[in-house]
Amino acid sequence: MKVLESFKLIGISMLVAAGLAACDKPGPGPAETAGQKIDQTAVAAGDKIGETVDKVGDKLGEQSDKAGVVIDDAEITAKVKAAVFAEPGLKTLQIGVDTVKGVVTLSGSVDSQASSDRVKGLAGAVAGVSAVENQLEIKSGK
Repeated sequence: MKVLESFKLIGISMLVAAGLAACDKPGPGPAETAGQKIDQTAVAAGDKIGETVDKVGDKLGEQSDKAGVVIDDAEITAKVKAAVFAEPGLKTLQIGVDTVKGVVTLSGSVDSQASSDRVKGLAGAVAGVSAVENQLEIKSGK
């Protein structure tokens, strides 16, 4: 919000400077002319400030959206790992989980197709997961 306050202060300073400049112009003219010039300058400055604030707001919104995706992905990864870890019989230390924009990629190895399917099902059941890429390898424990 400090950015908005800075823009407001800059805008007010511009208005005062424009008003003083309008009053200092030589030549005949009633006070009304100076007042009109101040009003016109105030409107123009307000428009420019509004445009700038909108641009800054858009940029901040984009950055927060990007940060939100990262936080959501990290949260999804943690939930998938927790679900796999809580599942009896799965070798959690051999299963890697990575999430990008809601797409979970499973890597590592499991002992059977049933375990692979179970891990994929657990990952797909986590809120926020849009797809699961199962790259788990099935290795027999001989």
